[in-house]
Amino acid sequence: MNICITTPAPAHSRKGNRITALRWARLLKELGHRVVIEENYRGRRCDVLIALHARRSFPSVERFRREHPDLPLIVVLTGTDLYGDIHTDPQAQQSLELASRLVLLQPLGISELSAHLRARARVIYQSAEKPTGRISPKKDVWEVCVSGHLRPVKDPFRAARAARLLPGSS
Repeated sequence: MNICITTPAPAHSRKGNRITALRWARLLKELGHRVVIEENYRGRRCDVLIALHARRSFPSVERFRREHPDLPLIVVLTGTDLYGDIHTDPQAQQSLELASRLVLLQPLGISELSAHLRARARVIYQSAEKPTGRISPKKDVWEVCVSGHLRPVKDPFRAARAARLLPGSS
């Protein structure tokens, strides 16, 4: 299958959408598919379009649906889509309407969708590489790692504020 993945994150970016696109492309190639990653869909012939980010990929979603009304179009909802854009942005909302399937990265996100869209939604859990060797947790400390492309829209200090609410014995 020829698969096009669009992501608003440019090549060589380390942003989450680009990392997701690269990971998914690798997995799909391992399954025998041919995969191309583009910032914008430019009319390349493919069997399916996977668009990361409903609002920022709207031009690609709209063009693909107009040029290929019968082909599958998958829109992957990112965190900023899910908890912001799909509730307020007309282009993000239109991307959802044009999609054959919606992919979310965690199951509680389905409740953020309008009722008529929920049947199209599927959850694909993000993955991480398994560490090599044995990892032994430290017994005298409790460590927490907050990872991601932290920026104000993602409330990067929420974990630190939550940690202050834990009992001292934690």
